[in-house]
Amino acid sequence: MATLILLPGLAGDARMWRAQVDGLAFYAPVVTDVHARHDSIPEMAAALLQEHPGPLVLVGASMGGMVAMEAARQGGDRVLGLALLGTDPNPESAEMRALREAAIELFAQGRAAEVIEPNVGLAFHPDHARDPVLVRAYLDFVLGAGAEALIRQNRAVIARPDAREHLPWLRCPVLVMCGEADQLTPLARSEEILGLCQSARLIVVPGCGHMLTMESPQLVNAALGEWLESVISA
Repeated sequence: MATLILLPGLAGDARMWRAQVDGLAFYAPVVTDVHARHDSIPEMAAALLQEHPGPLVLVGASMGGMVAMEAARQGGDRVLGLALLGTDPNPESAEMRALREAAIELFAQGRAAEVIEPNVGLAFHPDHARDPVLVRAYLDFVLGAGAEALIRQNRAVIARPDAREHLPWLRCPVLVMCGEADQLTPLARSEEILGLCQSARLIVVPGCGHMLTMESPQLVNAALGEWLESVISA
């Protein structure tokens, strides 16, 4: 049986996958932390493949999706399925690079909260951005990652590979999910992945922003469960 790997987003950890670890327990998912231990997207992907031998099914959110796409490129036929939640196949734009570089300067000055707390309105659907429990959980793991991790992971995202070059060559099933109100990786990015991959389908999650796994856990679990059944039993 393939190993199911869940890949967190930037500054994320197992807490952002809590509902999926419970809801998909039949598949014994493993939450990786390669993004917390390596300096670039290709290095993270290579470490993932080395640490988890054999066939894999990868489910990546945001930055985790970038690592998953690169692992699918490096791993070839070892990757039996790829689920990409709120992610971007494109290289960094000049505008986003400038924003990240400015944020990195603030992180280095110990001012991470000045960057992250206003980001709540971008990370969540407006309805969920008013949920104090959800917001606190998000801030706890992002701010808890620390300045060094925030700096290193943002630099890795800035320098990420252009996944558009290899996605058309993938042969494994690809599930693409995006919140309808995702402001950080808008729906157009997921539609681009859909157009690039030969065996992909897209699910748009209503009433949801960027943090799919936390905002709409039941819908995400249902979609992933149905997809995993077809991928792992295929």
